[in-house]
Amino acid sequence: MHNGDDRASLAPNSQRGINLAQSHIRDKYFVPFGFYIIMAAQFFSALADNALLIAAIAALREMQAPSEYEPLLKTFFTVSYVVLAAFVGAFADSMPKGRVMLISNGIKIIGCSMMFFGAHPLLAYAVVGLGAAAYSPAKYGILTEYLPHRLLVVANGWIEGLTVGAIILGVVIGGTLIRPEIAQHLLAFDFPVIDTGVDSIGEMALSVVAVLYILAAVFNLYIPDTGVDHKALKKNPIYLIHEFNHCLSLLWRDRLGQISLAVTTLFWGAGATLQFIVIKWSETALGLGLSKASMLQGVVAVGVAVGAIMAAKFITLRKSVRVIPLGIAMGLIVLIMNFVHEIWLAVPLLILIGGLSGFFVVPMNALLQHRGHILMGAGHSIAVQNFNENISILIMTGLYYLMVKMDLSIYWVVTLFGLFVSGLMYMIRLRHLANQAQQDDVQHLDDSSHH
Repeated sequence: MHNGDDRASLAPNSQRGINLAQSHIRDKYFVPFGFYIIMAAQFFSALADNALLIAAIAALREMQAPSEYEPLLKTFFTVSYVVLAAFVGAFADSMPKGRVMLISNGIKIIGCSMMFFGAHPLLAYAVVGLGAAAYSPAKYGILTEYLPHRLLVVANGWIEGLTVGAIILGVVIGGTLIRPEIAQHLLAFDFPVIDTGVDSIGEMALSVVAVLYILAAVFNLYIPDTGVDHKALKKNPIYLIHEFNHCLSLLWRDRLGQISLAVTTLFWGAGATLQFIVIKWSETALGLGLSKASMLQGVVAVGVAVGAIMAAKFITLRKSVRVIPLGIAMGLIVLIMNFVHEIWLAVPLLILIGGLSGFFVVPMNALLQHRGHILMGAGHSIAVQNFNENISILIMTGLYYLMVKMDLSIYWVVTLFGLFVSGLMYMIRLRHLANQAQQDDVQHLDDSSHH
């Protein structure tokens, strides 16, 4: 009976009672069970990262740190991505990706524990960033090792969708845990016999975040070994830096690579800064506290998710560059925040801003992955992308830090931010049109729909 099934599975599709289109749909959406383990590990790790950001902001406020320290959390988190960019890709390729993810999660747990035991939130969050920098190449790299190529678009869509879900839920969990009425209920709960040592709102929030990291680590243990041969980690850092520099210049010289890299670099810097702008703006314009303001970050992320789904449905690789004008529009629509003082107007506006972001960044990301894969392979391409995007986060959150330190009105900050994004997107569009005038590279891109 078993052999018969095997023969049937090798028979042409028409003999099995399904046509070629049905077979393609079934194959496209059938993913091995191990992929769901990878997704669960990624979800809980990202969930904890985002809940921890809100808990860290609350910790800074509890210790009455200067308000400009808050954007520095993101700076300290991302500095590892930039400093270690040449090494984390090689580290991820030197052993099974599941083990890399487990080690990285362990580093995040250490950072969370440091904050719990009284280390400065900036220092502790930098340690969590170190874990995240090592985690990223393994998270994306395992997809290319574990799944057939036809499933990569679907798999990337799921991972990105889950990450956005984790951002939304993470900031909501973080915001909920620091609400005094919720926190008091949780603090009132005590284990019999055992003294947990959790006595403050901050300690309780960090304990919940640590549980999320531990859950992610448990899933890491069950990530399947892909059986891919791993390259021994090169001991010579000069070689690794030289190889990384070569890949960096290769992608920036490529006509389509430079456009997609410029857009995604700007997007991640703007997105990180917008997280802090939304909190500050919500407090000033809408009179909300940190707990409710953090929920509005989730509203932006809902918009990003909707925009990403729409782009995946309607935009092919060849049409990807057509979305650049939406980036210009997004920057200008941000300016409307200056005139909004009611929450019922703020929510749809933030969803629209998030939606435009998601709609223009997903096609650009796909184009960048495509060019990177052709030019240098997925692992190095991800390392180059991470390096550029996180330098952008460092620069833009650094500029926001300076504006807060100068005590600039949040309305001025919103105006400068919107004009900066629109202006840069307009310059990127001019560069693309100049490239196309020299040679039409877009016509060679795949125009088949992937939905």
